[in-house]
Amino acid sequence: MKITEVRIKLMHQTTDRLLAFGAITIDHTFVVRDLKLILGPQGPFVAMPSRKMTSHCPRCGLKNPVRANYCNQCGSRQPELPLPADSDGRRRLYADIAHPISVGCRVAIEREVVQEYERELERSRQPGYVSRYDDMGDEEPRGQPPLGDRTGPMAPLPAAASVTRSNGHVPQPR
Repeated sequence: MKITEVRIKLMHQTTDRLLAFGAITIDHTFVVRDLKLILGPQGPFVAMPSRKMTSHCPRCGLKNPVRANYCNQCGSRQPELPLPADSDGRRRLYADIAHPISVGCRVAIEREVVQEYERELERSRQPGYVSRYDDMGDEEPRGQPPLGDRTGPMAPLPAAASVTRSNGHVPQPR
């Protein structure tokens, strides 16, 4: 894995420990957005993109934040559920959407993001500075036709490209 691009959006005039948002591109093919660069006790660290943990209302089935007292749909009182804890015993209110599996990968991502943050701080001191993070679009890489032109309009996947889930189940069309 090679991190081929890092983009940073500086957070100015914040009283929070949040220094910047970031996005990394891996091998020119995969983007992970909404990384957060946070100032911690030992210096800046990267927090991976996450979502609030939810539970379903026992009455109507709507997803609500785990600490909600009342359902956002039907208004019924929500049961108090035990929250999972992290390795330090703190209750987890958020779950990572994407995260590195190994310490080496985490260190590599953090190093690249912190270095780009420092370069972005330098660029921000120049006249006419504009963050490159804001123009990060979902365009196809240069020299490649749009995805729809590669396979024809809504072409089915070849039989060899069928999906098998980790439990060995192959989903069948409905």
